[in-house]
Parts: sequence; structure tokens; C-alpha cells
Amino acid sequence: MTTNTIFILHDNPEWIPPFAAAFQKAGVSFQEWIFHDDAGHFLNLDEEPPQGVFWSRISASSHTRNATHAKEYARAVLAWLERYGRRVVNGSAVLEFEVSKVRQYLALKKHGFRVPETSAVFGERQLIEVAKKYTTPFIVKHNQGGKGLGVRRFDDFGDFERYVNSVDFEEPTDGITLVQEYLRSKEPFITRLEFIGGKFHYAVRVDTAAGSFQLCPADACEIDRQNSLPELAGGACDINGAKNGAFSYRAEITADTPLVRQLEDFLAQYKIEVAGVEFIETANGETVIYDINTNTNYNAAVEKQAPQAAADRIVAFLSEL
Repeated sequence: MTTNTIFILHDNPEWIPPFAAAFQKAGVSFQEWIFHDDAGHFLNLDEEPPQGVFWSRISASSHTRNATHAKEYARAVLAWLERYGRRVVNGSAVLEFEVSKVRQYLALKKHGFRVPETSAVFGERQLIEVAKKYTTPFIVKHNQGGKGLGVRRFDDFGDFERYVNSVDFEEPTDGITLVQEYLRSKEPFITRLEFIGGKFHYAVRVDTAAGSFQLCPADACEIDRQNSLPELAGGACDINGAKNGAFSYRAEITADTPLVRQLEDFLAQYKIEVAGVEFIETANGETVIYDINTNTNYNAAVEKQAPQAAADRIVAFLSEL
């Protein structure tokens, strides 16, 4: 077990308690570096960082939680840590995956994975024109998202045009809106594969029968779902989340599943050590990957079903570095 201090770099204290409990259970100490707009951080670039292991958990949705510039702060801090050779889990290159679905899709396609057919639209002027190149229904989402930010389904171009020209239009924080083919699932669920230390940990089934695009598994996201609008993208949100069994453990997916092995190779290539990868099994038999979340959270109900809790495995992994 390491004698190094473990530092958690993050922007949302509400996501930390499950990890804090796991650290306490293992008898391992840690410190938090919280990247909020009012946190008052500064760096002396000529001064070395403290010795330790640094785990980056900066989220693509940080700008929604009084952390407008968390990603920019994180870029500076990670560059500083890496310059001085500190051990960083999910370092600066991984942060760029977290904040750009364009980057994710290009890398996944290069590695041979099927991803949704997607156009990246800069600003609003060409959104309607680009959308008309897709058959209905189609999806729009934010390039820098998380929590289902900006995800809407449209069955009619007229409805989309009215949305773009209305006060309801959700401006992406980076100005990039993705227009995407709508994929019909064989059954009403998606699957999230969790990886820790670059290795498969477990698979989670997420029920989408209610039509929700807000699929964050964290207990803290329960609050967000309960406070969300009753409808999103043409379907009722799953506002009860795990309380009505939205999240469950998929025991039939193992480390020997071909998709899992392929993803382990992919994550190793891009030095992504902790991540949740989401895919859909379509009605025509395709497996389509549509999201890599490098700020993964874990659902309490699934943690109880799995052979080992992910939070415990995270602590063990960090302690071994």
C-alpha cells in the first residue's frame, strides 16, 4: 500500500461521500482539491507540487455547479503536476476526452467501434440546415455535456426549428451542438461498463423505458432527476432513478466479453484509467458506443449487487500506485 498522499481533484463535493467512506474503511487518508469558481486557488509555477497520487475527477458538466472555469483551472493544474512528474490518474489528455464527445467519437471510430452518425455544428446558424440531412427522429446534444445536458429527440423538423429559434434553446458551453442519428434499442435499456485501473470492473444495466436521457448513476444525481422537467426529448424523465430499479448489475458481461477486451485495449492506448463507457444494443443487432465518462460515479443499488464495490476497488487501485 502506498505511503503517498492521495489527492482527489474535483468540482462537486456531493459526489465524494461514497469514496470518503471507502477510504475510511480501508484506513487510507486523502485530500480534496475542489475546483469551484470561488475556491481561491493559485499556482506558483516554480514550486514543485506535493508528493502524492493525484486522481482527476473533473466533470464535463462542472459549469452547471458554480464551477464555470473548473476545466480551465484543471488544465493548468494538470499541466503543472505532469511537468513535475507526479502520478496523475486520468491526466490532462483524459480531461480532453471528458469535455469533448467529438474527440471521443473520432478516437472510437479510429479503433474500429461503431458510434452514432454525428455532425458537430458550431453556433446556431447552420443547425437547422444540418439537421435536415438526418432522417427523423434525430437527437441533438452538447459536445461538452454530462447529465444529459442538451439532449433532446426531435420527430419533426418544424419542432426543431421552433426550438432553435426560441428562448428554450440550450446554448452549449463550448458553442458546439451535436446532431446525431437516433438509435433504436433492441430492448429499453443501455449498458454502462465500468473500468478501474484500465481493467473491467462490472457492467450496469440502465432502464430507459421511461424515455430519460438523464442517466447519471450517482445517488447525488437523484436530486437532479427529481428536480428536472417532467419531459425531456419527447419522453418522460426517469425522475425516480434507482428507486424504481433503473440501475441493475449485468452479471452476464465479464472480463472475457469481446467488447470488454476491445475497450480495455482502447483505454490503455489513451491512458484512460477510470471510466464508464456506455453503449446501446440496437434493434438491427449493432453495438454502438455513444459516451465515455471519465468522471464516473457509481449507483448504491448496483454496488450492493456486485461482487466488489467499485468505490472499494478505486481505493485499492489508488493505494497500489
